[in-house]
Amino acid sequence: MPAAAPARVRERLTALAAAGLDAPTFGLTALDLLRSSLPFSAACLATVDPATELVTGVVKADLTDEHDDLWARHEYEVVDLYNSFDVFRRPGGVTTALAETDGDLSRLRRFDEFFSPVYGFGDELRFTAAADGAHWGFVALFRDDGRGFSPAEQEYAADVGRLFGRGMRAGLVAGAVADGPGGADGPAVLVVGRDGAVTHGGAGVAERLADLGGDTDGALPFPLLGLIRAARRYAAGHLVQLPRTRLRTRSGHWVVAHASPLAGPDGASGQVVVTIEEARPPEIVPLVTAAFGLTPRERDVVGLVLRGADTAEIARVLHLSAWTVQDHLKSVFAKVGVRSRRELTARVYFDQYAPRLQVGAGLTPSGWFAGTA
Repeated sequence: MPAAAPARVRERLTALAAAGLDAPTFGLTALDLLRSSLPFSAACLATVDPATELVTGVVKADLTDEHDDLWARHEYEVVDLYNSFDVFRRPGGVTTALAETDGDLSRLRRFDEFFSPVYGFGDELRFTAAADGAHWGFVALFRDDGRGFSPAEQEYAADVGRLFGRGMRAGLVAGAVADGPGGADGPAVLVVGRDGAVTHGGAGVAERLADLGGDTDGALPFPLLGLIRAARRYAAGHLVQLPRTRLRTRSGHWVVAHASPLAGPDGASGQVVVTIEEARPPEIVPLVTAAFGLTPRERDVVGLVLRGADTAEIARVLHLSAWTVQDHLKSVFAKVGVRSRRELTARVYFDQYAPRLQVGAGLTPSGWFAGTA
């Protein structure tokens, strides 16, 4: 089958990124489009929290989930020539395994120990999905036919990376909220042993894991596998901050998950404690407003609107004219798809609050929910 013209694929990706699709639907469709102009054997698209750049979800093409823990180990725990954090800072946000190793893939541990023996891959092209200066994910393309990715293909991937970034950013707020309250109330805490198995779990762990995509056999979803491996990297002194990330659950809730290594009598037990708790509005509102593609000034205006400020107060605080404030609001309304400040407030908070409102919970002075009625 002849390759599709890159310009035509770029045009279709542009439309797809603006279609308001949820991240999995966008990811699968975008990868299928990209394959027609940039052939690959398999692919993995990963969304990330732009604040921490940790993976929050994955979409795969011609790959299975059975090796997820190996993926997470080599992505976050194993010290290697490069990982996603490094690619985010490469020129153009793109690189290939062959380029990084000067053609000797045995120098790259994830190829030597994992990709080559398990999948037979011969090269990886990884590119950043960014939008408006923030990283929303990355894409890894693989070939097993002996051909490497050329410099021209790398340049093309870097170019379409911004379209992937727009689509992945929009997908963050595009998914529908499921009926019912979804996962458990309150924080859930679990302890994972050196072998990756859950050794201890508190109340609500099963519900939380299921809502994040874990299966009935107790397999952890990829974002938590990555957190656990990143915590071990932190324990080894290769990360400067404890890993944490914001995740949207299947039922539409927002949660914050963080992981910390546990120290035993010998100083390093290999165990990791993971805490999953409801995200508070200050943690989620900046992420949601960025996902709508608002400019920094528009986010400032929205922040004041959410606090109940009128036009005159917004103008005074931000040192703007009332007319400029109104212009910003018109732009915000168009991007968010609302017609009034009331609708704007509901739209920004809806993803987090609406599922909880169904159980009759009231707001506390802290801005979060009290116990159910």
